[in-house]
Parts: sequence; structure tokens; C-alpha cells
Amino acid sequence: MARALSIARVRVTAGQRAEWLATVRQLATLLEARGQHLWVFQAEADEERWIEFTECKERDAHRSVGPRSAEEAALETRLRALATYDADASALWAGVPLDKDR
Repeated sequence: MARALSIARVRVTAGQRAEWLATVRQLATLLEARGQHLWVFQAEADEERWIEFTECKERDAHRSVGPRSAEEAALETRLRALATYDADASALWAGVPLDKDR
């Protein structure tokens, strides 16, 4: 199966930033143990704007479609309570091998 990536635009207010980042760190640690990677980037021009990337080797394992533990589910719920995610936050992007024709 192809690698999978999700890209979510997120708005996090200054008052929620510390808790949101702590929650992202907790989730990233759990995902890392399952072979997934979670990164966040902050916009230089707007400190409340973030981009959240999640990548994994197989689509069916990705955090937005694959199985998750109760702890992961609780962290996902908490993230969405702390920040505003764009509507397409769960859209998956499939990796395309560059050494093969499509």
C-alpha cells in the first residue's frame, strides 16, 4: 500500500496553545510507537495559525481511518476542543512512487 499523509490547517488561540501543544506531543508519542509521524508548524505571520502533518506507511493505519486506542481517541477529541480545525482536516493524500508510471 502507498504511504499516506494528512495536512490539517488549525487555529489555536494563545490561551489554548500550551495545552494544545502538550496534547499534540502526547498523541505524537503514541503514534510514533505505531510507526506514524506527527509534526506541527506555526505560521510566522499569524501565531494562531498552524499546520499539522501526519504521515504513515500504509493508508489503513493512518490516525484518521485506522484503529486507535481509547487514549488516542481521547487525545483526538481534546485537540478538537482546544482548536479549530479546517473542514478538510481528515483528507488523506496517497503517496505516489516516483520510480514507477502511474
